[in-house]
Amino acid sequence: MVFGSGNSQIATLVERQTRYVMLVKLEGKDSQSVVNALIKNARKLPQELYKSLTWDRGTEMHGHKRFTMATDIQVYFCDPQSPWQRGSNENTNGLLRQYMPKGIDISGYSQLQLNAIARQLNERPRKTLGFHTPAEMFSECVASTG
Repeated sequence: MVFGSGNSQIATLVERQTRYVMLVKLEGKDSQSVVNALIKNARKLPQELYKSLTWDRGTEMHGHKRFTMATDIQVYFCDPQSPWQRGSNENTNGLLRQYMPKGIDISGYSQLQLNAIARQLNERPRKTLGFHTPAEMFSECVASTG
C-alpha cells in the first residue's frame, strides 16, 4: 500500500517473477473495501501468474480468507517489521513515489490515471530483469503459459 495525506491510499500489486505492476484505487482502508478492490483486480490476470500474495500485517487484510476463496490466490504474511520479505513491492512503492510524493492527497487519482502510471512503470527497464521491462517479461510469461 502507498499512503497519502487525508487517509488516502492505493494498493500496489507486483507479480514477483516479472515485476509487473497493478495499482488499485481504494475507496476506504477498511478490510472489506481493500479485499473487494483486490478481488476485482486479481481476476483481470492469468491465474498461472498470481498464485500467492504476500502482505504486510495491516488490519486491512483481515478478510484475506474471503480473498483466497474468491480468487484461489493464497495469502501469506510477512513477519512483523520485515519489509525485505516483500522486496519487489517495497521497491515498486519507492518508484511510485516519483509520481506521487509523500504527503500529497492521492484520493483524487482515478483508476484510469493509476493505470497510466502503472503502464509507465511496466515499460521501464529493470536491472533485475536484465534491462528488460516488466511488460516484456509479463508478455513472455503469459505466452509460455498459454
